[in-house]
This record gives sequence, C-alpha cells and structure tokens, in this order.
Amino acid sequence: MQRIVFLESESIIAELRQPAFAHDWVSYPKTAPDQVVERLAEATIAVINKAPLPAAAVNALPKLKMVAVAATGTNVIDLEACRARGIVVANVRGYAEHTVPEHVMALLLALSRNLVAWRETLQAGRWQQSDQFCLFDHPIRDLHGATLGLIGSGSLGNGVLRLAEAFGMRVLRAERKGADTVRPGYTPFETVLAEADAISLHCPLTAETKGLIGLAELRAMKRSALLINTARGGIVDEAALIQALKEGWIAGAGFDVVTIEPPPIDHPMLAPELLALPNFLLTPHVAWASRPAMQALAGQLIDNIESFVAGTPQNRVV
Repeated sequence: MQRIVFLESESIIAELRQPAFAHDWVSYPKTAPDQVVERLAEATIAVINKAPLPAAAVNALPKLKMVAVAATGTNVIDLEACRARGIVVANVRGYAEHTVPEHVMALLLALSRNLVAWRETLQAGRWQQSDQFCLFDHPIRDLHGATLGLIGSGSLGNGVLRLAEAFGMRVLRAERKGADTVRPGYTPFETVLAEADAISLHCPLTAETKGLIGLAELRAMKRSALLINTARGGIVDEAALIQALKEGWIAGAGFDVVTIEPPPIDHPMLAPELLALPNFLLTPHVAWASRPAMQALAGQLIDNIESFVAGTPQNRVV
C-alpha cells in the first residue's frame, strides 16, 4: 500500500483523479517548512510544490521513495540527497506551454503600448480636456519589427518564440553566459543583451543562473529595452533592477516572480513607489495559473505517480 501525502493541495485548482492502484491519500491545504518531516513521516510518495525538502528532511524520511513535484521547478528540493537515497524525483513539464507565453506577450504589449500610463492619463481627465480626437502623451511602440532575446529554451521559450514570430518580431536565442562556443541557432549572450528590444527569461534558478541579470547586464541593454521575467526571482538582481528602473537604464520591466514568495510586506519589489511606476508591471506568480494549465498539471502529476508505481518512472529529474 502506497501512502501519498500532498503537502500543498491549495497550490493548484484542479480535479485530481485518484491513482489507479491501492493507496492511502492524505492532503494538507498548506504546509510550513517546520511541518514537512512530521507530515511525511509515513509517506512513500510526497507531492510537493514549493514546500522545501532540504537534505536534513530527506534523510529523516526513511520510507520516502518518490517526490512528485506539482510544478516544473525543483530548486526547493535537495536533489543530491534524493539521489544518494535512491528517491525518484519527477516534475511536471509542458503544461504551461500556452499560458506562460501568453502572459509574456501580455506584459510585452502592455509595456510597449504604455497601457498603464494611458489609464492614468484618462483618470486625470486629460482626454476630456483635449482639443483633438486623440492624445500623444505617451510613446507607443509596435512589437512588429522589434528584436526579442530569449534566455532559456524548453517548451516555454519555444512558446514565446512562436507567438513573438506571429507578431513579426525577430527572435534571438541567447547562448549560455560565458560559453566558449555558440551552438547553431544561438547568439552570443552579450550580443543578445546589446541588440534586443526586449528580453524574456525562461531558465531555471540554479547556482549558475542566480543573479544572471545584474548591474553589468542591465547596463549593457538598450535604454529602450524591456525585461520580462516569468521564470524565477533570483535570476535577476532585484536591487540592480530597481536602480535601473529608477535611473532609466532600461525602458521597463514586467515580472511575475520575486526572490521570496510570498513576499514580506517590506519586500523592495513591492515598494509603493516602484509599483506606482507605469513602466513596471508585477503579477503574483500567476503566469502559469490558467485553469486549463492547472488541469493539465494535475493530470500529468498523477501520470507521474502511476508510472513510478508501475516501475517505469517518467519525467525524472533524479
């Protein structure tokens, strides 16, 4: 009998079918870090999203055989500790291949066409006071003909590329930062920074990508460029980004993530003066969260568990 414990059932809104084998299923709406070991004590399969699973927790759970991640990112899990114990870790892939790219394009469009600034202009009564049929208070840029730099590929990057090309954008795939060679179809990292009118991030948060975009990279971008991050907060140096926005190093930014989630009330990315900027858009990590995407995630999550129990694990990270 498998004992499956889902630590964060409130992290998705979807119908979860029951796995097709004998099991005992326990769900908790949410789980604090100090509750993880206690709640997984009897679990053979743990289902987690963002609940941390460090090495100490892994080693304190002798019955654990699988970690089924209800997401793509696995940075909250000590993968080496799982590997050492022979614990299978499987994630969910491709479920957000439509919803995240759509969110990216929504941010790009809103920033390029200055929608927030236009809304504020209307609220101030400027149109009503105009002596002609339209206003020219804020610049409007087209995506057509602009250059988009993609940092990170996979299904999300490919989805953004597909939509961007439909808008008539030129798309450059960035080679890894500091790479000695450039793969076919890729462009040197520094060239992408210099040429892109907008950059969209789609890489995982790892030791190599933490702080990937910092002071030097923001300085290297065009002053007219936009930065979009629907990946992970730590990929961008947030202090550098705030400075860049306030001092006009880049034209704007659209983010769906921050370094600490949920953020504390005094998190610098949620400072009132920053959120008041019309060229900065921040959404609360919802780019992935359309109802169809969450249902697809739920289906693949159970598929992963069933495949593991059948002896043919799929979507393995470890």
